[in-house]
Amino acid sequence: MGIIAWILLGLLAGIIAKMLMPGKDPGGIIVTTLIGIAGGLLGGWLGKVIFDVDSIDGFFDLSTWVAAVVGALILLAAYRLLARRR
Repeated sequence: MGIIAWILLGLLAGIIAKMLMPGKDPGGIIVTTLIGIAGGLLGGWLGKVIFDVDSIDGFFDLSTWVAAVVGALILLAAYRLLARRR
C-alpha cells in the first residue's frame, strides 16, 4: 500500500478505535491519525509475530482493517494511561 493509503487507513482506524473506546480522549484529530497509522503498523506486526499470518495484504482486505483497528485500540489505551498520569 502507498503512503496515502496508510494515512487514510490510519485516520479511519483511529476514528473507529475512538468509537469503540468511548470516553474523553486527550488528543485531537492529529493524534487520532498518528495513533491510527502507528496502530496499523503495530497490528500488522503483532499479527505476523503472534499468529504467523500476513495481516497487511491490501487496503480493502478485512485482515488489514482488523489489524489496524486492534493496533489503534492498543495504542489509544496506552496513550490514555500515559496522558492521565501527567
